[in-house]
Amino acid sequence: MNREAAIFDLDRTLIRSSSAPVFRRHLGDAGLTSVRELPLADALMKFYERFGESWVLMQPARLAAGAARGWSVDLVAEAMDAAAKELEELLLPFARIVIEQHRDAGRQLVLATTSPEPFVRPFADRLGFDAVVATRWRHEDGAFTGELAGSFVWGRAKAEAVEAWANEAGADLGRSYAYSDSYFDAPLLASVGNPVPVNPDLRLQAVALIRGWHVRHFDAFDGVFKIGGRELQDWLRPLMRPELVRLARFEIDGIENIPSEGAAILVFNHRSYFDPSVMGLIAAKAGRSVRGLGKKEVFDVPVVGRILRGVGGVRVDRGTGSDEPLDAAAEALEGGEVLMMAPQGTIPRGPAFFDPELKGRWGAAKLAAATRAPVVPIGLWGTENVWPRGARLPRMNPIDRPLVTASVGEPVDLDHRDVDEDTRRIMGAIVDLLPPEAREIKVPTAEELALTYPPGYDGDPTAEADRRPGFDTETT
Repeated sequence: MNREAAIFDLDRTLIRSSSAPVFRRHLGDAGLTSVRELPLADALMKFYERFGESWVLMQPARLAAGAARGWSVDLVAEAMDAAAKELEELLLPFARIVIEQHRDAGRQLVLATTSPEPFVRPFADRLGFDAVVATRWRHEDGAFTGELAGSFVWGRAKAEAVEAWANEAGADLGRSYAYSDSYFDAPLLASVGNPVPVNPDLRLQAVALIRGWHVRHFDAFDGVFKIGGRELQDWLRPLMRPELVRLARFEIDGIENIPSEGAAILVFNHRSYFDPSVMGLIAAKAGRSVRGLGKKEVFDVPVVGRILRGVGGVRVDRGTGSDEPLDAAAEALEGGEVLMMAPQGTIPRGPAFFDPELKGRWGAAKLAAATRAPVVPIGLWGTENVWPRGARLPRMNPIDRPLVTASVGEPVDLDHRDVDEDTRRIMGAIVDLLPPEAREIKVPTAEELALTYPPGYDGDPTAEADRRPGFDTETT
């Protein structure tokens, strides 16, 4: 039976930019070439990074074999071994994850690139690829002759070279995957059953839109869409400032406790529909894009759901008990993302809303144990005065705006062995960040209770008080 394959381009796909400067630098270190040998190299590279491949930009690559005439095969191999180590460090975080997913699924891993095969073979070997489809150089007596051994593997010729490899290797392209950034790889993408444009240039983006191809970015969680190379949160960050949100006054402290890079789990207490907006302000102030877990009911709203997925949201169907949302969240963390979640899962209703002891589910503790990402607690207070659960819209009072406080604490000390105990530590850390009144036992009035129920609510609010961490049968 024919096996499936996962076929990856290199430049602007597995790594953010071009591999050429890395190759050129290590060839220079080996005494084989110099950056000065390619006029306007920096300008061409900037154009490539901005717009992707073009026929003009590919001509130096086409002529590279001639420039290599007389180079020692062994010396090039030694230089490219060193280059491969550097390229591996440049591998985009989700590229590594996707490669491993295909490997675990038993698919053949193929590096398909226009770059010379002697340059990329060591890199492919370091990543454990099964095959390399690349431009081959002829060599005799231990030196390159300056001639190609076959075609220049670019555009349609690249698709044909992959097809030839598949026929020889017994791979079924109809069930295989291909990843590339370039419009000139559209023939390759069209030849497989699962084409995935990655960081596509403008023309490939248009092709993907017409053909309905799923677009990915290996520097961000699957589903995130970008405009002009930047995701939506990047574009909106300058506008996400407390002084521009006229619904409330804000006091936010402890931002320095959010890591400036790498994975983190931001956990907060859930009091209001306004909470995600406050968390967005906190993330913007920290300069980080965040991924959030949200109820399926919100994600299933056509326009809203598409936006949430576009900014990296994870859809959670609490009624199924599936681990799929946690698996997706763990993948985001493994890729170095910041995850935002409310361990309570939903805004407490009725008397539970006023309980000074916060109860949470196990999700944050499980994710921390699986990924070792730090759990950063955030205590929110006063958001219910802006948009209580009992209101369909936030309150608009530009004169007497309520005070909302948000305190970011240091990462919670967890032992990663007992999810019950770790969940209690997480919830306790959040409580410690709340004002003293949050820890006082309160007997709410009928009016205060009414504000904790969503419009039209007909459930049993007493069930909230008995809910154990990790369990919640309420799906409305």
